[in-house]
Amino acid sequence: MFWEEKTLGELNDQEWESLCDGCGKCCLIKLEDEDTGEIIFTNMACKLLDVKTCQCSDYPNRAKFVPDCIKMTQENISQYNWLPKSCAYRLLDEGKRLPDWHPLISGDPKTVLRAGISAIGRIVSEEGIDDEDAVNFIVQWPKR
Repeated sequence: MFWEEKTLGELNDQEWESLCDGCGKCCLIKLEDEDTGEIIFTNMACKLLDVKTCQCSDYPNRAKFVPDCIKMTQENISQYNWLPKSCAYRLLDEGKRLPDWHPLISGDPKTVLRAGISAIGRIVSEEGIDDEDAVNFIVQWPKR
């Protein structure tokens, strides 16, 4: 199991990408409280995220269409403290193990949904929603 034998910095691109469990939570629109700096999740998904599959519709070109899309790398992963506690990148960066429902452990990508980790069925696309209305979509479920 490569993720137990290597550090995040030692992973090749294929190994790095395979850590993503496909939950879709990192693609949710987040708000920042101007007074406290607190990051607040909404259930609005990036316009490129397919809300039925939690897959990016144009992953290779996402930055072209969503300029503020963040590319997480081995070098910058620790600065994203807003990642959900269930995120494999966060877990491994913190020296923790992957959970049993993670597809690399279970061998089945559907275990993410069965474990209640996936955003499928709980999100809407940001398309057509005005920025001012974002506060109406604040949620607590993407545990940080």
